[in-house]
Amino acid sequence: MQPREATSDLASSGGARGGQMALDAAQASPAPAIAATARILSRLKDLPGPLLPVLHAVQHELGCIPASAVQTIAEALNLSRAEVHGVITFYPHFRSEPPASHKLEVCRAESCQAMGGERLADHARAALGCDFHAHSADGNFSLEPVYCLGLCAQSPAVMLDGRPVARVTPEKLDRLLARALEGTS
Repeated sequence: MQPREATSDLASSGGARGGQMALDAAQASPAPAIAATARILSRLKDLPGPLLPVLHAVQHELGCIPASAVQTIAEALNLSRAEVHGVITFYPHFRSEPPASHKLEVCRAESCQAMGGERLADHARAALGCDFHAHSADGNFSLEPVYCLGLCAQSPAVMLDGRPVARVTPEKLDRLLARALEGTS
């Protein structure tokens, strides 16, 4: 049997050496993500149930919750990295990687499917070269399913960068994507 190199895992407890000492060390970190996370923690750590407010604030400031921030959050709040990671992965709002430049959401509800939504979803996947819950290879678009945009009478519908669009055909979707890349959407 060969000896294995020791590695850290998500189950290890950052809380064993956490609290204020961990927060002080993080505030002095030369890594911008860790320093920003420490600033947020020093402001929010004393709230009752601070984990969700901290995660929202970190993502708001950094655009995502990077792995380096997970360790800092766990230590400062006396939680394990697995606990913090579990909350991040449980809620679809949180992301561990920076977002794409544009977000395309394709309605997957019954009304849109009955009006050609499946063909539109297939076209969106092909046009972006990715499946749902992923980014296009160039990083310009993320593709997400959404279950009803409230445009059932005008199906199929999509939302591009927070703007709902009704009666979308594959050709109309191509024009929307091109305009988004031009910055005129």
